[in-house]
Amino acid sequence: MRITNNMMLNNTTANINGNKINVNALNLQMSSQKKIQRPSENPIVAIRALRLRSTLSQIDQYYEKNIPDAMAWMEATETAIKNMNKILTDVKAECVTGTNDYLTAEDRSTILKNLTALKDQLYSEGNADNAGRTVFTGFRTGSKLTFMEDEAKTTYQIKQTFSYKDMEEYNYFAGYTEIPTTADEAKNTGNIPDFKKQQYDRIRLPYDNLTDINSLRLVDENGNVIRNRTIEYFDSEEDWEQKYAGKTMGAGHVFVIKDTGDIIFGSSISKLVKSGHATIEIDYTKTGFSKGELRPEYYYDCTDITDANKPIEYKKYDENGKKIIEDINYTVSLNQTLTVNLQADELFDMNIYQDVVELLDTVQNAINAHDKVERLKVMKGEAKYADCQADVQKWIDAAQKEADYADSQLTQLYTKANEKFDKYIEKLNIAYTEIGARGDQLEMTEARISNLQLTQEELKSCNEDKELSDIIIEYTAAFNAYQASLLSASKIEKQTLLDYI
Repeated sequence: MRITNNMMLNNTTANINGNKINVNALNLQMSSQKKIQRPSENPIVAIRALRLRSTLSQIDQYYEKNIPDAMAWMEATETAIKNMNKILTDVKAECVTGTNDYLTAEDRSTILKNLTALKDQLYSEGNADNAGRTVFTGFRTGSKLTFMEDEAKTTYQIKQTFSYKDMEEYNYFAGYTEIPTTADEAKNTGNIPDFKKQQYDRIRLPYDNLTDINSLRLVDENGNVIRNRTIEYFDSEEDWEQKYAGKTMGAGHVFVIKDTGDIIFGSSISKLVKSGHATIEIDYTKTGFSKGELRPEYYYDCTDITDANKPIEYKKYDENGKKIIEDINYTVSLNQTLTVNLQADELFDMNIYQDVVELLDTVQNAINAHDKVERLKVMKGEAKYADCQADVQKWIDAAQKEADYADSQLTQLYTKANEKFDKYIEKLNIAYTEIGARGDQLEMTEARISNLQLTQEELKSCNEDKELSDIIIEYTAAFNAYQASLLSASKIEKQTLLDYI
């Protein structure tokens, strides 16, 4: 085969161009440190790169966004539980102190002040938020758990169901002593009331100062309505005492005291409710809520009827009576979600507020009772009561009886409160354990995702990247080949016909 100069020049040009393409490709690799610049260069590398990048993008979302957000939410929850636990522990400590018999009036006043301050803090932790989202209000993260200010006109219609197990014994007192202001009043000892104590079973509603009772039903375990009872409603205990002296009630009566939120049972109806394992269904209306009280929509089926033309209905239970769950779930890994929230009723018992309010009222009653005794003793030493010492002493004895009853009631209430707050604290501890377990699970997931992220980064780098040292070696070889091809071409161009003669 005859080789012509043109053939040699064409081959040389092709080789130079090929070497130049290699040099250019390696130059691009050197500047980008990537194996390929476009998918057509190596479709297998390109397809695998897309798959790895997609997986890594998901992992980055979990590790850099979802997991930190979930962790922040649970840390806010954990802090609120700790603070609430501290408040309840302090309330319990005040109750323990209150059971001591040696307390002075000043000691009682101190306890009263401390309990008042703790009451104001009681549910404030329920408004804890994470990045502006309230953590204990289910899906309504833009709303607060408590009323943030006094709302005198806000009206709710609330439906509640109680079990016979919710009944408790409670003492009701009648015949409070009114201190005489003149000697003639002091001599009229016939006006000294007979201070009495009545004990009944009751159920206490979570709210006081009710506006109206819409319905009250007692239903036994077979679904039958208990009808052999008489229900009466009173605005206050004073109204009850005015109608039934000494705060007595018939065995088959059920009384509802609106200002305290008490449902009180006569002896026979109480036995009937307990033996029939009955439930107590009540529908009531309340207008006016105080700052710090829990909003009813997070606990009960209720309707906000503040604007009668635009009622807002809230459902807490479905038609089968099961609680509607409002879990906020974060996807923290592939096919793994984690519930980060706890709902208010899992931590904050509605009865806590009423328990503290009842303690405050009882402490104040004891203070008032002892104050009456001291004031009467001072009166006995005054000159204008010199001729009615025996009469004043009868007033003192009556006031002392009232004070003794008040002390006894306070001691019993403190003892019960200790047991109740132990249960409230236990409920918080269970919630704290639950959120702690979820936190541990999240930390393990975070460690696993961190390792997975590193592995994916390495696989992605191995698939796409090229070591600079390897590129330099290849680039040097290619550049030398390119220079050699240029030198070779220059030699070919110098050949003439005379070189063959």
